[in-house]
Amino acid sequence: MDKISDRPLVAVVGGDSLLAKELRERLGEMDPAPRVELIAAAAGGTSLVVAEANEGMVMTPLSAESLEGAKVAFLAGTPASSRRALKLNPPDGPLLIDLTGALEDQPHARLRAPFAEPPSLKPDPTPVRVIASAGAIALAQLLTGLSKAGSIRRAVAHVFEPASERGQRGLDELHQQTVAVLSFQKLKMDVFDTQVAFSLRARYGEEAEEPLEDIEQRLERHLASLLAAWPGVPMPSLRLIQAPVFHGHSFSLWVEFEKNPGVAAISRTLGESGVDVWPDEPPSNVAGGAGVSVGAIAVDSNHANACWLWAAADNLRLAAENAVAVAKESV
Repeated sequence: MDKISDRPLVAVVGGDSLLAKELRERLGEMDPAPRVELIAAAAGGTSLVVAEANEGMVMTPLSAESLEGAKVAFLAGTPASSRRALKLNPPDGPLLIDLTGALEDQPHARLRAPFAEPPSLKPDPTPVRVIASAGAIALAQLLTGLSKAGSIRRAVAHVFEPASERGQRGLDELHQQTVAVLSFQKLKMDVFDTQVAFSLRARYGEEAEEPLEDIEQRLERHLASLLAAWPGVPMPSLRLIQAPVFHGHSFSLWVEFEKNPGVAAISRTLGESGVDVWPDEPPSNVAGGAGVSVGAIAVDSNHANACWLWAAADNLRLAAENAVAVAKESV
């Protein structure tokens, strides 16, 4: 048995976040599993976190010293903690893998999504890797898989965003609103500044923490960057919609081909591309499986060369799995 000290050390900044929980599960599946140091996103002293198995875990304060010795540091807290980690990271510090998107504007950062990248793409030695948004990763996987079935002329995608993309506070607000609507109480609106419970929203309120338009633009930016590595796969028209669900993205995708390859060929090609094809029923955003699932594939009754598809993906797991895949290149 390998000694514990021989296993690589990885740090998780924002160790109590939803993404951090998912990362811990994915890292625990590695063989051998690395040592994991949990680092608080907020400034301050050491705090105690209670895990699912009632095991106490200590989070250390974020500092240059807490990053030393780690091969990789996953930034899974807040955009502010990601920027703080970049500032504190010593010159010989760990590779930073940012899951918050806060560091994408850094000149030495590179957007990554191994599950949606060409096999021939070679990793570069940039010190900061930003994981693309889960919605962009899922759409890139679907579109590149579809392009292998037939040449795509154009596509349109409606992306249904879950509350967990806004972190634990987003989940808590949707939960409170759901209870409040049913009991005729005042709604909490700190995150969304509008009612999202039992409601689909194309925009948030004016006082929302982050406008939905900005999130939509980030999705478009990330998807365009991913598809740039796949010549011949066009950028789709996008619309991001806030759905009243806690976890999991859903996608309604319309694709026009030069010549429709047919439902059977599309299903077969997507399956060969790593997408989980559901032939009997549409996938659900609450299925919680790995990767991207697709079903309800049908020829558009008004356009013989076009097809409709319904897809779903676990947003937290998809982001975490791509982040761990990036880390494996360095540990």
